[in-house]
Amino acid sequence: MGAKKQLEQNKREQPVSIMARTLTTGFFGGVFWSFIGWIASYFHFTSFSPATFLIRSWLDADWTNTWLANVLSILGMGIISLLVAIVYYLFLRKTRGLLPSFLFGLLLWGVVFYALLPIFPNIKPLPQLDSDTIVTTICLFLLYGIFIGYSISYDYLDRVTKKNI
Repeated sequence: MGAKKQLEQNKREQPVSIMARTLTTGFFGGVFWSFIGWIASYFHFTSFSPATFLIRSWLDADWTNTWLANVLSILGMGIISLLVAIVYYLFLRKTRGLLPSFLFGLLLWGVVFYALLPIFPNIKPLPQLDSDTIVTTICLFLLYGIFIGYSISYDYLDRVTKKNI
């Protein structure tokens, strides 16, 4: 054994870039909270599932009512969530605490249910949605915003403080 050969346990792991961690957080957050939304729709806490948003709004095929459509929609939400994570990173990564993330989730809900609702023809207008759907979706978006925002901010601020030490 040569002196240059290091044991596996003594090797240092290369740090992952902050953007890679941001994208991982975004994808996982989109998949996880969309899955929770699917469960909420299964138990009729909401009047629609993730597939209603992403697939059934543009396709009218029999397979869009199957579990496959929901799985594809959940993965699609993960991909869309990459963009959401990038937006949070670009504009709010330096914020501290839960409040900015909470407000970010509330803002996302407002954007989806007010500004973007016309591109989802399968979703009823907000005044026609039942209170269970409104409350559940607000809670899901708040938790999603807190997950994305707090994770990205914490990771960014943690890296900044470690560099300054």
